[in-house]
Amino acid sequence: MSVMISIEIPCEVIRATRMTPQELKRELAVHLFQQGKLSFGKAREMAGMTVWAFQQLLGSREIFVHYDVEDYEEDLTTLGELGRL
Repeated sequence: MSVMISIEIPCEVIRATRMTPQELKRELAVHLFQQGKLSFGKAREMAGMTVWAFQQLLGSREIFVHYDVEDYEEDLTTLGELGRL
């Protein structure tokens, strides 16, 4: 079972960024991935992008994919939860 949480961001902040909420969510996902806080799979999921699109986005920003055994195992767990194994 997946639990969702919401964070409140004032409309003025959203307007100041000139981004949609989805774009802001994608930027947060990229940042968390770059900082090593999220695996590739979780960041891609948070960004709401396909694997290929997320790889292209990272590549366009010269952000290298760091994918280790822990990331692989986390992705396997996620795939199992989604019934894709």
